[in-house]
Amino acid sequence: MTDLLIENARVVDGTGAPWFRGAVTVEGGRIESIHRTSSPDVDPEATLDAEGNVVCPGFIDTHSHSDLELFEDPTLAPKIRQGITTEILGQDGFSMAPMYREGGADQWAKQLGALAGDVDVEWTWGSVADYLDAVEENGAAPNVALLVGHGAVRFDVLGMADRAPSDDELDEMGDLVTEALEDGAVGFSTGLIYTPCTYADTREIRELAARLGPYGRPFVAHIRSEGRWIWEALDEFVDIGAEEDVPLHLSHFKVAGPMQHGKVDRATALVEAARERGVDLTAEQYPYTAGSTMLSAVLPPWVHAEGPDGTLEFLTDETARERIRRDIEEWRIDGWENIGKLTGWENVVIANVETAANERVEGMNVAAIAAERDVEPVDAVCDLLLEEDLAVSMTIHMLEESDVQDILSYERVCVGSDGLFGGKPHPRVYGTYPRILGHYVRERNLLTVEEAVRKMTSLPARAMGLDRKGILRSGMDADLVVFDPVTVESRATFENPRRHPKGIDHVLVNGEFVVRDVETTGNLPGRAVRK
Repeated sequence: MTDLLIENARVVDGTGAPWFRGAVTVEGGRIESIHRTSSPDVDPEATLDAEGNVVCPGFIDTHSHSDLELFEDPTLAPKIRQGITTEILGQDGFSMAPMYREGGADQWAKQLGALAGDVDVEWTWGSVADYLDAVEENGAAPNVALLVGHGAVRFDVLGMADRAPSDDELDEMGDLVTEALEDGAVGFSTGLIYTPCTYADTREIRELAARLGPYGRPFVAHIRSEGRWIWEALDEFVDIGAEEDVPLHLSHFKVAGPMQHGKVDRATALVEAARERGVDLTAEQYPYTAGSTMLSAVLPPWVHAEGPDGTLEFLTDETARERIRRDIEEWRIDGWENIGKLTGWENVVIANVETAANERVEGMNVAAIAAERDVEPVDAVCDLLLEEDLAVSMTIHMLEESDVQDILSYERVCVGSDGLFGGKPHPRVYGTYPRILGHYVRERNLLTVEEAVRKMTSLPARAMGLDRKGILRSGMDADLVVFDPVTVESRATFENPRRHPKGIDHVLVNGEFVVRDVETTGNLPGRAVRK
């Protein structure tokens, strides 16, 4: 007997092909069949009338930072309510495994506090396999897959040291990458504006990315610059893909800062040239003009070289403070993505703090905080990081809407939320996918619903090598979304970001409802996807 029949649906299969009126049947966690008739001759245990709404594959978040949050809230309601059924973790070089360094878990958690969240998790794992086992034992509503992080393997071998590894150390780092791939990691990531990744030269990155070669899995990168040095950063990334013959995936594709606004055509031409060169290059984007990350990312790289405790010591030292001020205000470090100078402090907004004493600054920009405290902006940043033990996240307004639309329209680009939890988060945590379906499909007519769904399903599945996801076909995993194309919209805003969307009525993961009639069910059918 068929477990579930979804009838009277507009079937959007994820390939970009036109929708058709039909039905989908589910059995044993897989799609059993797709029918062109609305009421096929089957005997279901349960029937869902889609009432003419869209049924499509579950959305794949190609850039998730839920690595620890899913232990705190395994339902991940802000994500599954958007229709996200698979999360790709370990982004920007920041995977939570491997973690073999003695005492490393506490240091790593502190280093990433503003990115991974202040989550009280017992780190019972060392390897990637152990981490994925822990996720499954804890339970999760969505499926999860993991990229092994450059920062994690570098930290395991070198700590936060600002130096090149020896040949033996580089081999050890490479062996950790290979072990992670053997354990099921779907690829390798780096974040070259973040320490310790930013300390790496091109040779180190190339040698580690080369470990992907036998596996055919992607090298995923937040490149060294998305603003002042974006063209050099893209060249470095593409050259690694060409020289090592590995697939590439560009994280949160953008042209940031006034000097690069309006240059999307140049960036996409570079991508096309890379593909003509034989480099398998895809990208993802969040559909907003603001980004979000750790406030500590505005500090020069040398401030992080002695770990989080060393960073805090630098912030208390007036000589170091003066060096920080000059490095930022005079932009003295070539190749460094100087976010404060790139965007202006009035465009850097505090999203999350940990203490009640500073809760009132959430939603304020750094320039306003500095004026209120009667200090320079750099000092306001340093003081706030000290007061919050580094656990501060920020939202950065640095993009042009026309550029966002041009990138979203580009056929090689899929969708990722890049959302950080807690406090007053970026609205993309709650609203990325419904924003595209409501604002850019229905209101702006920028994409068809079929093309938008392709960017959320089959394209990310192809980029990440998820062979049983992203398309409605018999035998594929029954990760499904039912949404109303007439009413779907994001309700999350920068002023009120913690609001669930409208119009996404039902979400299934592996054939089980995680959202039914617009409410989370509490079911935890997600699995760890291991290659």
